[in-house]
Amino acid sequence: MDLPVTVTTLIVLLGLAVFCGWRGARPANILKDPRMVPWRPLMMVCVVAMMLFLVHLLNLLGMQTGNQTRY
Repeated sequence: MDLPVTVTTLIVLLGLAVFCGWRGARPANILKDPRMVPWRPLMMVCVVAMMLFLVHLLNLLGMQTGNQTRY
């Protein structure tokens, strides 16, 4: 992936993580209906994906993030 796609994906994942965190922090109304979407685990999936894309972005910008070979 190139730089604009990576940055756009990071922004979308950030928005999804904030939205899922907001929805997960709302109090559950058990009388109305049970909560069918696991918002907190979805937020954590978005955060982990953001971390992976951040490492990819750093690699695109020229930083080496992997292990260096030892001789």
